[in-house]
Amino acid sequence: MGIDLVVFIVAILFGIFLYWRESNGNGAYRFLNKIMNSKELQMRADNPKGFVYKQSFLPRLIFVVTLVLIAALIVEFLTPLAVFSSYNGISAFASFAAGTLIGTYLASFVIKSSEVIEEQSESLEDKFDNVVEKGKDFFEELKNKDNKAVEEAKKEIENEPKLKTEEKSARERLKDKGLM
Repeated sequence: MGIDLVVFIVAILFGIFLYWRESNGNGAYRFLNKIMNSKELQMRADNPKGFVYKQSFLPRLIFVVTLVLIAALIVEFLTPLAVFSSYNGISAFASFAAGTLIGTYLASFVIKSSEVIEEQSESLEDKFDNVVEKGKDFFEELKNKDNKAVEEAKKEIENEPKLKTEEKSARERLKDKGLM
């Protein structure tokens, strides 16, 4: 079980490397495309698609399994290791194929998320600056409103005692009307 885990982790790293390598350039895929297809069916020069880069699941699976199968056949016939005649060899073959496939999807996720972060980082920076400016403006408004509120309260307090002293009491008003 230990060697399978090591093979699986190495396969994930190989899948990441394979995907990253094809994201930088797809010369081998373009060359194979030129050999296999007529001029009308060949891919355009600006198409970034590769064996695993920007491929759907099935073509990616076929490429990875074919690549691992060719590597296993080379190991089988050129070395004394028997890959296909033991359970451990077949298990390592399956682990490597599955790990490579998982590694390509993991690399795809990392590359796409880093592209999104790069695109959003500038707009996030601008948004953050706008929030900071709005916060400063808000604090300035609070300071100005507090000063205005204090001044208005002082004016109201000054006006209230004058109103009370100028008003006549109820008894005086009744006397003025002649009712008392």
